[in-house]
Amino acid sequence: MLLEKYTSNWILYFAKLKGAIENNLTGFEYQIEHIGSTAVPNLDAKPIIDIDISYDNESDFEKIKSGLLKIGYYHNGNQGIENREVFKRNKKTSHPILDTISHHLYVCLKNSEPLQRHLLMRNFLRNDDSARLQYQTMKYELAKKANQNKKLYAALKELNTNAFIDNIIQKERKKTSNKQSYR
Repeated sequence: MLLEKYTSNWILYFAKLKGAIENNLTGFEYQIEHIGSTAVPNLDAKPIIDIDISYDNESDFEKIKSGLLKIGYYHNGNQGIENREVFKRNKKTSHPILDTISHHLYVCLKNSEPLQRHLLMRNFLRNDDSARLQYQTMKYELAKKANQNKKLYAALKELNTNAFIDNIIQKERKKTSNKQSYR
C-alpha cells in the first residue's frame, strides 16, 4: 500500500533524523523543519519523512553542504524547483539512522518561496481538519488511480494537488496579511 495510516512514530523518526543531522552542522544558524504529510497529525501519508533545513545567510549554504557531504549525502541540485536544493544519500557510507529511516532532505534560504509553501501548507493542514480530510481523500483517490505505482502517483499528485495547495497558501497569506494590517 502506497499510503499508510498516520502514526506518531513519524514524529519520532523526524527527531532521530534531525539529531543525526544536527550533530554535523555546527557553528552557524539554521533551522530543521519537519514538513510534508508525515508532519501533520492524523494525515495518512507515504511513510517518507520530509525535512527542510533553512538558513539566513547565503554563505551558510556551503557550510551546510559540507556538513551533509561528510555524513553521506550528495547534492542533487534543485530538481527543477528554484531556491530549493535536494540532498540524497550516497550509498557509499553507512549511518544507523540516516540509512534506515526513509526521508527526503531539502535545503532552502529562510525566506525562499519553496520553504514558505512547505510551512504554510503544513501549518494550515495541522489546524484545519476539513482541509486535512479533503487532502487525504484526494491522495487516496490518486493512489487508486495510479494503481499504487509510486512514480505515477507522484506525477498525478503533482498535477492534481497544485491548485489545492495554491488555494490554501493564498488563504494563509491573506490571513497573515490581514493580521499585519491591523497592527
